[in-house]
Amino acid sequence: MTRRFIDLSIFLENEPLSDPRPFNPKIQYINHEQSYSQIEPFFPGLRKEDLPDGQGWAVEKVELITHNGTHLDAPWHFHPTMNHGERAATIDEVPLEWCFQPGVKLDFRHFADGYVVTAADVEAELKRIDYTLQPLDIVVVNTRAGSRYGNDDYVTSGCGMGYEATMYLLERGVRLTGTDAWSWDAPFVYTAEKYKQTGNAALIWEGHKAGRHIGYSHLEKLHNLESLPAHGFVISCFPFKIRGASAGWTRAVAIVDDGLLASTRALQVRTDQAV
Repeated sequence: MTRRFIDLSIFLENEPLSDPRPFNPKIQYINHEQSYSQIEPFFPGLRKEDLPDGQGWAVEKVELITHNGTHLDAPWHFHPTMNHGERAATIDEVPLEWCFQPGVKLDFRHFADGYVVTAADVEAELKRIDYTLQPLDIVVVNTRAGSRYGNDDYVTSGCGMGYEATMYLLERGVRLTGTDAWSWDAPFVYTAEKYKQTGNAALIWEGHKAGRHIGYSHLEKLHNLESLPAHGFVISCFPFKIRGASAGWTRAVAIVDDGLLASTRALQVRTDQAV
């Protein structure tokens, strides 16, 4: 079988909005015509016309937060502790074996924006796709938000994974999850309304806060999940190594290859036995 790569990542770009406006990336592009002033100080006396075709280099100045673009959240982002009291891992401490494992896709595109997915919903979807979770599987959630990327309502689109749905996955050995929505939890606008009605602060970020009890990481702002089968692929999503950070950018990719899947499954078993 030919190995096939499916890009699961969005662009880092100035537009369209992929975050609330104060948090959106800011990229300044400096082209070959504009960079002479950067080059000349290295080579005093250099004239612009001395450069080949009078052209310098291209470079970009980027202002980001670690949660821009497709990124991997570390347990530290969710809470200062994980596993009932252990210090939460920062992104440079997330085990690399979490980041290269067989993938499973749960299709929740039919749920309304703001819906909070339950454990029963997860169980029903696994039954529909005829799949039994294995330890370290990477579980990604396809929501309606994936179809809204590039539109003004992207940040407020899609369902969210609730506490019990998240714990359902974690209790079965999953340690890395993902969503094509802006957040693993339901969009804040819906949670804010529920909080206003109930005064129950436990509803705020409930999926993230599951990490207090079992440490895990999740991918946010994935893309192209509708191109994936329900299972039968491997996901690679190694994060950028930022010391002590709450997240790191990643080029998340799905790899469809029966041989690679089999070898990764074998590694899963050995890792599980070692633990």
